[in-house]
Amino acid sequence: MSFSFTKQPRNEPSFSFTRPHPADLDEQLQAITDMAHEILRLVDDVRRQTGTLNNRH
Repeated sequence: MSFSFTKQPRNEPSFSFTRPHPADLDEQLQAITDMAHEILRLVDDVRRQTGTLNNRH
């Protein structure tokens, strides 16, 4: 995504956004999905380890 300022006639800034290319968006969404799965896997590991520690008491 890009962002730019442009001067308007009354010296008021305007903003311009361009959308990412659809292929880039798909790659970004896949990266987010992959990270989310890894986070959930790590949370599951911690819960198992914590459960194992709690059972020892």
